[in-house]
Amino acid sequence: MLAIRFDRFGGPEVLTPVDVPVPVPGPGETLITVEAAGVNFADTFQVDGSYLSPDLLPHVPGGEVVGRTPDGRRVLAKVTHGYAQQVVAREPAMVEVPEALDAAAALALLTQGLTAWHLLRSAARLRPGERVVVHSAAGGVGTLAVQLAREFGAGRVLAQASTAEKERLALELGADEVVRYPLETGADVILDAAGGELFEHALGSLADFGRLVTYGNASRRAFAGLDPARLSRLNAAVVGFWLRPTLARPGGLREPLEELIALTLRGRLRPVTGTEYPLADAGRAHTDLLARRTTGKIVLRP
Repeated sequence: MLAIRFDRFGGPEVLTPVDVPVPVPGPGETLITVEAAGVNFADTFQVDGSYLSPDLLPHVPGGEVVGRTPDGRRVLAKVTHGYAQQVVAREPAMVEVPEALDAAAALALLTQGLTAWHLLRSAARLRPGERVVVHSAAGGVGTLAVQLAREFGAGRVLAQASTAEKERLALELGADEVVRYPLETGADVILDAAGGELFEHALGSLADFGRLVTYGNASRRAFAGLDPARLSRLNAAVVGFWLRPTLARPGGLREPLEELIALTLRGRLRPVTGTEYPLADAGRAHTDLLARRTTGKIVLRP
């Protein structure tokens, strides 16, 4: 079968189409014929070696697929080698999805949707009426976080994005306004995956008892040391978030995902889908993602 593999760390150029054997399911696993595989920013960190140990090379990346099981079920699954025509998944990591839900929209609800859900519910512990700022508001997580913040009762939702076109998208999705730093009024919750200078602006813009949730470093700049005394003076908190251990907790995956699917089917949540690429063009998908030429969910079609 066709898969995308890299044998050394680097950029998108190391992603190579290869012919590999069909994986054999182990105990508690199911073989899935892939309809579409999702592309996430975290995949690029696997490729460049930030998230992966050298002893795991060669490696097939990809953490999520929509596909069909041998008994005919259409499922959305969290996997470990998703850039392939067939993959295996553990039964607890699969959720059935209706035929009416587009594969790209379903994939948007897995890594990005669960990240947005847990950022607001588990990490920030958003309370009704609070003022929320979403960085990278036109990205896969950001577009869903803007909508979910509103759904979960935020008083005002402010959006930060890198271009005027992306700012307009965030406003269309329900953001009240576009954010400009420094904020005139402090924010109760700020969601940041950019790091760098934007993180510093955000930290100084928190309201009393505000929470800055950091869940990535798209700027790829080293974080400056964080002085606890500064947090004391700000009367604020910085909360770190990582999806992988969160999904391993009881109730971390299935229940939130089922809620996201239900909200989508009822029209209360609109996953933004982006460009689709043939599986063999995974390198081009990564190139466009890293160059910030994409909006919404990117998928690979075998």
